[in-house]
Amino acid sequence: MRYEIRGGEFPVVICSLNDGEAMITERGSMVWQTPNISMETRGGGLGKMFSRAFSGDSMFQNIYTARGSGTIAFGTSFPGRILPMEIGPGREIVLQKRSFLASTPGVNLEITFNKKLGVGLFGGEGFIMQRLSGTGLAFVEIDGDVYEIELAPGEQLIADTGNVAGFEASVQMDIRQVPGLKNKFFGGEGLFNTLLTGPGKVWLQTMPISGVAAALSPYFPTGNG
Repeated sequence: MRYEIRGGEFPVVICSLNDGEAMITERGSMVWQTPNISMETRGGGLGKMFSRAFSGDSMFQNIYTARGSGTIAFGTSFPGRILPMEIGPGREIVLQKRSFLASTPGVNLEITFNKKLGVGLFGGEGFIMQRLSGTGLAFVEIDGDVYEIELAPGEQLIADTGNVAGFEASVQMDIRQVPGLKNKFFGGEGLFNTLLTGPGKVWLQTMPISGVAAALSPYFPTGNG
């Protein structure tokens, strides 16, 4: 499989498939395809279906298989970037909910639970995140632009919760209170930030959809009148 990522604020990844090669995606991600690519919708069993629903994704996935050489494109649902990620042994990725776009069949999409109560309640994405494991290539949606940081063992980074797009499974995630009462209530940064501890890579996004929704909410009418 060969691919190229094209476009600006609403990018697409264009995948060129050889005969028999396949791509897996969530419903609604396909933008265009050649006629010789067939689609099959699968749930993968009740356990996996409900796991995907809890992680913010569809209960079903679509498998697109090329019958001869073909092309298929997948697009983002929000202005941002598409990030290719190689998944393999020792290279598992933890993502915010709804980040998975598409992958080759060897990649497993699972849910992962934040083990610490504080992270689950205040960590921005709740108890449930997405985990990519297995072997293959995955494409991930990033809100806005992306900034990659490599943390050394024990090195820490404090980030606004909504700006953490994902991190390697070797990175530890926790929360940290914003210090000082005035900072908490008048600083505009909320009560908690996310604390990430290396080793491993961290991907930060510049325009989380939750932040955009909060910024726009005062301009939407409320009530019936």
